[in-house]
Amino acid sequence: MTTARRRILVISGPNLQLLGSREPEIYGSTTLDQIHATLGEVASARRADVVCRQTNHEGQIVDWIGAAPTEGFVALLLNPGAYTHTSFAILDAIRAVGLPTVEVHLTNVHAREPYRRKSRIAPACIGQISGFGAYSYELGLLALLQHLDARR
Repeated sequence: MTTARRRILVISGPNLQLLGSREPEIYGSTTLDQIHATLGEVASARRADVVCRQTNHEGQIVDWIGAAPTEGFVALLLNPGAYTHTSFAILDAIRAVGLPTVEVHLTNVHAREPYRRKSRIAPACIGQISGFGAYSYELGLLALLQHLDARR
């Protein structure tokens, strides 16, 4: 019996295209392209596929989330960047589509400035992983895959 490959949409928000050069003392030296390549390898080993996207525009994130179910995605891995702290629109989009979502952050947002400690997105997510640098994305993907396996 063959099992269909699961499709997971990975969305990274504003300024994450600058990873590797943007404040490496805070965000590390790994580029977003390197993170995406690693996610592809991890997903493939677990009979899944990832489609990775990045934008600096909140509306684009909302559009991608809204279209995710009709595009065949079964889950979302999301680093909303600064929109974490402000976007009720992204929160509503996640709730509207009902896909399991894991929120990821490179830094430990709870150990940073007070305004970074509140996530508007978290209430719609099955979990949040932060503080492990680029590895946060991989941990988030593994958590999503485990969640999906448990639902089978």
